[in-house]
Amino acid sequence: MTDHPVLDKINKPNDIKKLNKAELPELAREIRNFITESVSKTGGHLSSNLGVVELTMALHLFLDLPKDKLIFDVGHQTYVHKILTGRKDFEHLRQKGGLSGFPKGSESDCDHFDTGHSSTALSVASGFVAARELKGEKNKVVAVVGDGALSGGMALEALNNIGKFKSNLIIILNDNEMSIDKNVGGMANYLGQIRTKKSYVNFKSGLEKVLDEIPGGSGEKIVGSMKHIKDSFKTFFVRGMLFEDFGITYIGPINGHDVGQVLTALESASRVDKPVLIHAITQKGRGYIPAEKRPGKFHGIGPFDLKTGKLLKKSATKTFTESFSEAMLELGDEDERILGITAAMEFGTGLREFGEAHPDRFFDVGIAEQHAVTFAAALAKSGFKPVVAIYSTFLQRSYDQILHDVCLTSLPVVFMIDRAGITGEDGETHQGIFDLSYLSHIPGLTVMAPKNCEELKEMLHFTLSLNSPVAIRYPKFGESEAAAGLDNSPIVYGKAERLEEGKDVAIFSVGHLADMGMELRDRLEKDGISASLYNARFITPIDTDSIKEAAFAHKVIVTLEENVKRGGFGEEVAEIIAENGLKVGFVNGALKDSFIEHGKRSELLKEYGPDTEEIYGKIRRIIG
Repeated sequence: MTDHPVLDKINKPNDIKKLNKAELPELAREIRNFITESVSKTGGHLSSNLGVVELTMALHLFLDLPKDKLIFDVGHQTYVHKILTGRKDFEHLRQKGGLSGFPKGSESDCDHFDTGHSSTALSVASGFVAARELKGEKNKVVAVVGDGALSGGMALEALNNIGKFKSNLIIILNDNEMSIDKNVGGMANYLGQIRTKKSYVNFKSGLEKVLDEIPGGSGEKIVGSMKHIKDSFKTFFVRGMLFEDFGITYIGPINGHDVGQVLTALESASRVDKPVLIHAITQKGRGYIPAEKRPGKFHGIGPFDLKTGKLLKKSATKTFTESFSEAMLELGDEDERILGITAAMEFGTGLREFGEAHPDRFFDVGIAEQHAVTFAAALAKSGFKPVVAIYSTFLQRSYDQILHDVCLTSLPVVFMIDRAGITGEDGETHQGIFDLSYLSHIPGLTVMAPKNCEELKEMLHFTLSLNSPVAIRYPKFGESEAAAGLDNSPIVYGKAERLEEGKDVAIFSVGHLADMGMELRDRLEKDGISASLYNARFITPIDTDSIKEAAFAHKVIVTLEENVKRGGFGEEVAEIIAENGLKVGFVNGALKDSFIEHGKRSELLKEYGPDTEEIYGKIRRIIG
């Protein structure tokens, strides 16, 4: 790690205020170096954090933390905030026992709200403002919101409500989608002073009328020479008028990489007794050339070579996401009714290639999972075959739409649930450990899980032939070598697949935990305990007949799933055993009913289950 003489002066909240103005550019440079070096070793969110260095510095100069409230939307861009509040131990960033990659109140009282999902900051900030007024307090409240977050319905709902406030709330719109010209700064400051009002609109239309009436074509020439200025005015003012119409004062755009400019805007905004939005233009990946060129790649990245930007380690095994991507391309070529839909995750879900091959049949609706589901429902109603690919933890935001808009009328929408199970380093907000619980009880919804990549392809092909809603869940990582080598028998609706036959223990594994099932079976076989292994395939409808047969033929039934215990597959099996009076031992190998912290998957399974060693011990105690 390189030396950071100015950064070394920052050891607790508000230490940045002790620096002189001349030290601030060096601090920004050192923070960027520190973050880039750290993330190259641990992995994490790089582009977004490099883009908010000066913006966050200005916020810390402006606010008195933790008295004042600072809320970051999503929270993956809070590395700078953590550093400026004295949390510089990035050696174990996103590792078990180390710093979280997101805001976390248990780490610091300067993290005012734990978050990990988009479009929530405005609702949180408005709640803090209402609480401040009820308590008669005087603290400042600032919400930092990315331009992408405004595509979420929750953010628009909050904007609609915030406009009614009669007290100050500052919203920073962190716009990193457009580049910023060095000449914009002065004009932006001026526009921030005059704001968007009807008087400007009247002035502009009046000016155009006068120019049009100048004889001899002179007016036309003047209009031509002013075109660039007029277009700029239109861009700035129309953008601001949207927020003004919500009742929110608009300032900007400003240069988000100019600490002084941001600080001036914050101080001006704080003097207004109503909500104010500051539109700051920033650049993702700023200061690290590979991230500037490919900000998407470095949004969330594993350990990489600092000089080249190349990943240090890439799995040799195919991921489930890659297999889904291949299957969509193949099936999309065969059937023009197949559509791909995602919510701002075309790269992460593997739909980018489908979108490039079939642009007219691909829809990225932005950070709007609820809309994505109901949009798909209407397409299914119109005779298409929509495939909605969303991460497990984000799909739960659209539960009502799945229930009412899709399943109530049994519309054939296919949900491809990526990042199911433990996702690891992103922590509590991103673990996909609840989907079986919130989906498997919905009437008419078929829920499936593939044991390997080839079976995922077969399941997608199978489900598209059904005329009912289906959900297929799978993990973020690649298939294990053991699972990849298993044969896939033809899929029969509602039937489990028996992989191995034994007589003492029957193991039912859900999806990718087939590899854990094989490991457990091998361990038992070494001790002379014979075990059958079943690939559940269907969580709903569950294969009741196979469970009954296994109960009659074995001493113990074991279930393995990467989902919380309550409402999971194992609980359903336990109910079948109880309702039918089956005399068989039972071990439920599910995750503890808990929010699971960040860390490596292997570490988290050992602590939260299902863990092979623990399950093995339970089986031995039952068998004796």
